[in-house]
Amino acid sequence: MLRNAIAQAARPALHARTATTLSAGFPKATAASLPVKKYGGVYTVTLIPGDGIGQEITDSVKEIFEYTNAPIEWEQYNVSGMSSDGEVLFKEALESLKRNRVGLKGILFTPISQSGHVSWNVAMRQQLDIYASVVLCKSLPGFPTRHNNVDFAIIRENTEGEYSGLEHQSYPGVVESLKVSTRAKVERISRFAFDFALKNNRKKVTCVHKANIMKLGDGLFLNTFRRVAEEYKTTGIQYNDMIVDNTSMQLVAKPGQFDVMVMPNLYGAIVSNIGAALVGGPGIVPGCNVGSEYALFEPGCRHVAKDIMGTNRANPAAMILSASMMLRHLGLDHLANNIASATFDVINGGKIRTADMGGSATTSEFTNAIIKKLGSQ
Repeated sequence: MLRNAIAQAARPALHARTATTLSAGFPKATAASLPVKKYGGVYTVTLIPGDGIGQEITDSVKEIFEYTNAPIEWEQYNVSGMSSDGEVLFKEALESLKRNRVGLKGILFTPISQSGHVSWNVAMRQQLDIYASVVLCKSLPGFPTRHNNVDFAIIRENTEGEYSGLEHQSYPGVVESLKVSTRAKVERISRFAFDFALKNNRKKVTCVHKANIMKLGDGLFLNTFRRVAEEYKTTGIQYNDMIVDNTSMQLVAKPGQFDVMVMPNLYGAIVSNIGAALVGGPGIVPGCNVGSEYALFEPGCRHVAKDIMGTNRANPAAMILSASMMLRHLGLDHLANNIASATFDVINGGKIRTADMGGSATTSEFTNAIIKKLGSQ
């Protein structure tokens, strides 16, 4: 199972968190899940750049890792979800993840048409049982938005709910889609959320649900969460629950009330996008997916961004910060801190900004600015 320590470095009090804490606070690898080091202490990590801007933003990570002599050797698979022809390569990438136990990944395109393949993003999470998605949304002082007090973590159950993929046409024009909820998996994700709160000096866990309508499915999620919460009463962690539609309104009106949020799969997809919008967009929100044996790191807001593919205009910050989370997972805290700090320094400096942040800097220029910061540390 995951090591008890989610991030050994103590976090500051809620009112005093620094931007660099954004890259902390997720499970480190256990001895069983840690990749085997090669001679010289090098880890082999599976790299799946993904579709859209994936190649460009993972290239930024590779440049930074090369500059810092990060002890990482990439096993790269250029899987693409643009057609079903990539299924063989997808399976090879999955086997690589099983061998290496840790991966860095861009977002794979998922077709909408009924004839298209299933989501390979979801398939990876389900087949590897990387059940917990962690997305970190935090206001950055150098990039002001409407709210300046956003600092919450979204914990999303990754393997069931509406994403179970169980649907069929029972009669022409009638489709049934099954939402699967199990007590065991709700207990697991609820405990993950409370443990995350404890290890990261968080004060409250909010369960997001729709149990007023889905009384059995979301009722199971809510009631199981409440039972788990009782086990943590002596820790001082507060807990509450909120209906998902009210949550959406509260997020855009008073986001400061949220600290750690735990929810089923579909709600997590929606809330992650709201959270990203609150702090400046998908380009600066990192994330990871973890289980008991494997960990896969990817931007927290899952967009392919085909519209700017190949233009050298993408913001690589989310991918770079996700990669720094990966380094922390491997126990390379000092290197992770350096890269995260340099990234935040560039953002907070306000001089080098990509188009999504209101600037004109290219992906290459943003990456080079981080490397320059690293050189001056």
